[in-house]
Amino acid sequence: MTDSNKIMLPTTFTAENAARAISVAREALQIEADAILALKNRLTDTATEPLARAVALLLGCQGRVVVSGIGKSGHIARKIAATLSSTGTPSLFMHPAEAAHGDLGMVTSHDVFIAISNSGETAELMTIVPIVKRMGAQLIAMTGNDSSSLAQLAAIHLNVGVDKEACILNLAPTASTTATLAMGDALAVALLDARGFREEDFALSHPGGTLGRKLLTRVKDVMRRGDEIPAVKPDVSLIAALMEITHKGIAMTAVVNDKFEPIGVFTDGDLRRLLERGQDFNHMSIVDVMHTPPHTIGPDQLAVDAVQVMETHRINQLLVTDAEGILIGALHIHDLTQAKVI
Repeated sequence: MTDSNKIMLPTTFTAENAARAISVAREALQIEADAILALKNRLTDTATEPLARAVALLLGCQGRVVVSGIGKSGHIARKIAATLSSTGTPSLFMHPAEAAHGDLGMVTSHDVFIAISNSGETAELMTIVPIVKRMGAQLIAMTGNDSSSLAQLAAIHLNVGVDKEACILNLAPTASTTATLAMGDALAVALLDARGFREEDFALSHPGGTLGRKLLTRVKDVMRRGDEIPAVKPDVSLIAALMEITHKGIAMTAVVNDKFEPIGVFTDGDLRRLLERGQDFNHMSIVDVMHTPPHTIGPDQLAVDAVQVMETHRINQLLVTDAEGILIGALHIHDLTQAKVI
């Protein structure tokens, strides 16, 4: 490590200081873990359990879910809204201060409004919540106090109270925000399950992510077409077939009949094996050395299915055929890598 990469610690930061820092960090993690476990133990297996009622209310929501909070609770509210949206529940974040200056116009009687405040007395929320209720939107509150003003106004109250904060001063929102975030995640996952939300549904809202690419990309989206497909007739010489392989650049060629149905395939691996055997292939025909039957896949199958076929048969190329068995495309494993399917 060069001097420029060294972390210069204050001379006053001793080994004892380091040990205390680690001890405090461990204690903070333990407090937050205990806070989440307490939430789990607080849930009851009854239809009147607030979480179950919240899931039922959100399932029946004809509009959107509006999540609101300010300060640290606002940051958590944004995350909860984003998680709900990505798991099948259209949601948005609304800043309570902006709501009081016009943004409440986005709320309708068909919406569910989730208000988040640890104390349950946040002035900005208490200003707009009565109006939200008057507009006909259903109210879910997430607070740390069952007796708070916000909890009393809500149709459903999710108690996210904690015994203490992870902050050594018991002041900075730490365990309380972690518990609220965990409750939001639990609500979103319970909703996801109740909706029958599937991987394919998740992929539709995440087309740019890895899962989206795997579940949305079809073979036809990445295959080579037309003149890019290496193909020769069975009566051509091996030399001519090698020229086709070189010209098309995917280290293989299909061998097709007059209907353009693949009857065999020859790859660079096959060529290496011929060379290892020391055979004179100057006068060979491709039909003498191709292997059959060729592995094929349909254009509408998922690209990940093509990956599985390649891995199963330990091949790097794959032919694509239509419902009539006509060759319409070709795939190389590099095509799948470039499409980020692998």
